[in-house]
Amino acid sequence: MPVTEIKKDIYWVGVVDWNIHDFHGYSKAPQGTTYNAYLVIDDKVTLFDSVPAKFQMDLYHQIRSIIELEKIDYIVCNHIEPDHSGAMPFLMEKIQPEKVFCSKMGHRMLLDHFHQPDWPYHPVQTGDSISLGKRTVQFMETRMLHWPDSMFSYIPEDKLLISNDAFGQNIASSERFDDEIDLAMLMAEASHYYYNIVLPFSPRVIAVLDDVAKLGLDIDMIAPDHGIIWRSNVPRILEAYRDYAEQKPNKKAVIVYDTMWHSTEKMAKAIAEGLMEEGVAVRIMHLKQYHHSDVMGALADATGIICGSPTHNNGIMPLMADFLTYMKGLKPLGRVGAAFASFGWSGESLNIVTEWLKSAKIEVVEPGVKCKNVPDHAKLAECKELGRQVGKAIVAKVEAEA
Repeated sequence: MPVTEIKKDIYWVGVVDWNIHDFHGYSKAPQGTTYNAYLVIDDKVTLFDSVPAKFQMDLYHQIRSIIELEKIDYIVCNHIEPDHSGAMPFLMEKIQPEKVFCSKMGHRMLLDHFHQPDWPYHPVQTGDSISLGKRTVQFMETRMLHWPDSMFSYIPEDKLLISNDAFGQNIASSERFDDEIDLAMLMAEASHYYYNIVLPFSPRVIAVLDDVAKLGLDIDMIAPDHGIIWRSNVPRILEAYRDYAEQKPNKKAVIVYDTMWHSTEKMAKAIAEGLMEEGVAVRIMHLKQYHHSDVMGALADATGIICGSPTHNNGIMPLMADFLTYMKGLKPLGRVGAAFASFGWSGESLNIVTEWLKSAKIEVVEPGVKCKNVPDHAKLAECKELGRQVGKAIVAKVEAEA
């Protein structure tokens, strides 16, 4: 992939991973991703972030197309996760930089990951800055956005924010900038990324956005470590991140279920009818067809989450257990939910799903509905009524915050 000059003497030297679809083992990335690294040519030549170890030679050739690696003076590690620091041992051997800048927590994590105490570490914190010559780099710690080591690097002379994983998306593309691809698709991928990676840290997102505003940073380009670089829609992605973090209610619900013999599937459709009668938009998602990260992506603009499972071995279906575990870890806020279930003889699944929802801090509409074997018209009417009750609760929440 050719390098791209994103600002005068500042180059994208990253790698496009066209073939990855399983991102970090927990989220789907059907459009692939990129690992973005940035090279600043100044009196002190500086490399910001790197790539996974398996792509280190790609990064090597990208940089060599501009400059000999030995001429790099500094390396800045904004984030120590292996997809952004994996090439560090290789780079340290080739470059032998004067200094490696990272956060204090980043220093600890580099030691934990690579066990190299002799690297020239220079830990920094919010408010610290360095001169590259014509340019200054200002550092801002962004702890738990989304790892403890995370930080931003801001170059005021270029109005450039290098933001590590914040504001990223999983998109493999020959285009580098937001005005070169479909904006609706880009925003959808940014939302999917947020809801599967950044969501648990939403209070930190709001705090960081407030800090950026207080510092008065003049930003006309955001260069994340994954996906597309923002140059024409910077205010939009900043506003979107605040919206994602605030999780304001919407008149939409997601019904997610698993099924063996289609009973919970029939129940899901009846619940959807009740929701729609209350003016609530619905998305129905069968877990054998949709990955748990797809469901979280759909939940981004939904206030309702209704979960259904047959009873299986006195428990719930494995894919439902997987989804509920995943959702609870991501800590969505302000959601309304309900449970529904089918069973053949023991019938524990309704209570299990209900308790899982409560443990995830979902406001549960009770009682849910459970059906022995196949639902008849009366049971489907109960399901429809459950949909209405959840719909009313969603509408009330939306109107209360209007």
